[in-house]
Amino acid sequence: MAQGSITRWLAGTMPQWMHRLSSPPHSYALAGRLAPWFLWPALALMAVGLGAGLFVAPTDRQQGDAFRIIYVHVPSAWLSLSGYAVLAGASLVGLIWRIKLAHWVAHAVAPIGASFTFLALATGSIWGKPMWGTWWVWDARLTSELVLLFLYFGYLALASAFDDRRKGDRASAMLAVVGIVNLPIIKYSVEWWSTLHQPATITALGKRTISFEMLWPLLLMWLGATLYLIALTLIRTRAITLERERHQPWAKEAC
Repeated sequence: MAQGSITRWLAGTMPQWMHRLSSPPHSYALAGRLAPWFLWPALALMAVGLGAGLFVAPTDRQQGDAFRIIYVHVPSAWLSLSGYAVLAGASLVGLIWRIKLAHWVAHAVAPIGASFTFLALATGSIWGKPMWGTWWVWDARLTSELVLLFLYFGYLALASAFDDRRKGDRASAMLAVVGIVNLPIIKYSVEWWSTLHQPATITALGKRTISFEMLWPLLLMWLGATLYLIALTLIRTRAITLERERHQPWAKEAC
């Protein structure tokens, strides 16, 4: 009885817009309409930003042209964190309000975030070789980013480890929510511990340590990468929704 009362109370606290978005047919159609509006600007911004970063931005006085990997590394690191924030947020919504679509959003973003986490680690190692003289050090920032990759892998493994998909959804969601404690560790590791990794180039309150000629391509890449994450998540959510609802009449019509 108590559990039923809690479930009814949670259902009553759900915002109306969330009620509407939790409908698979509605969310499927909405994602289809929105995805192109994020995807094409994302590709355009990243093309301009990457081109300007590689060929227009001036050479760094200390690092030479090796610094240009920043235009791939920083957006990848940003997406690794943003992707996990979306993953944990969607998982929390799925656990609290038992919205199956929220779990599907989490499933959609997980491999995207894992891919960019791997890219961030790979480009960081490539950058670290000429700067530090080695491909890898057990630096606090690098180690916590590696832990993030393992969290992504753990989520994906748990989600597919159960024959009952609802159990897999709940188990993987709980791991995602617990793992969010790693995000502030990644963010503030260079401030909490003595590390080889350089501090943030741009801060909200502090003075930037990069010239505007180098900065504006990076900002374009950052914005483009953010839109790209949204677009891919929408596209993958549509595919997962269609697969999970394939026996429903609306899904058969959509196919």
